Amino acid sequence: MREPIWTRERKASPARETLSREQIVAAAMQVLDAEGVTGLSMRKLAAKLDAGATSLYWHVPTKDDLIDLLIDEVWGEIDVPEPELAGWRSGALLFAHSLRAAVLRHPWLPEVMYTRPSMGPKGMVLGSRSLMLFRGGGFTEFDLDHAVSSVMSYVLGCASAEVATREMVRNSGRSEGEWTAEMLERAQQVSADYPEMRASVRRRTTQQLDTALTANFVYGLDALLDGLQTRARS
Repeated sequence: MREPIWTRERKASPARETLSREQIVAAAMQVLDAEGVTGLSMRKLAAKLDAGATSLYWHVPTKDDLIDLLIDEVWGEIDVPEPELAGWRSGALLFAHSLRAAVLRHPWLPEVMYTRPSMGPKGMVLGSRSLMLFRGGGFTEFDLDHAVSSVMSYVLGCASAEVATREMVRNSGRSEGEWTAEMLERAQQVSADYPEMRASVRRRTTQQLDTALTANFVYGLDALLDGLQTRARS
């Protein structure tokens, strides 16, 4: 396993070097958000920064290192409140919604976040703050670890599915309304012998896509937190 970029000694910039690692990460984030992982290359990034590839490699030796830095940058965007300020339940809701919003802002994240350990400094802060938040809700020892992991797994799973759905709509070349109407028509064609599925599809496709996805997320999150709250009290 390669050594994480954060544990390597950071080289001092050459005297005439004006580019910084922070500038490289910011520019790469713009490319990824717009074009996805396949649209990111060190050569394209160098052109965007009007710099030579050598300058990029001085600060970020490989594309894998750059992806690590970008993932950590996303973790730094997530809001995890202090438990004494928000309370556990409200704090967990804010944390979960902030995490979902971050994934939707950066739809490339699900493609890369499961392919490598996340050990950057901002990820460590996120993990520490979330553990402190859930400890304030009465969780201890393994229950504490499992409770945080359960919420993060739920949010990341839902948000990843949302990203895939939105990408499918974009790739269809249709508007959200047109795509939804087509899905309803197809479902009606194949669900004649399954009235419960037919009714469920109709309920889901009469809402706007954003509304339906958000409602699904909120319902599941509330149910998960209800269960965790019961376990903490017991």
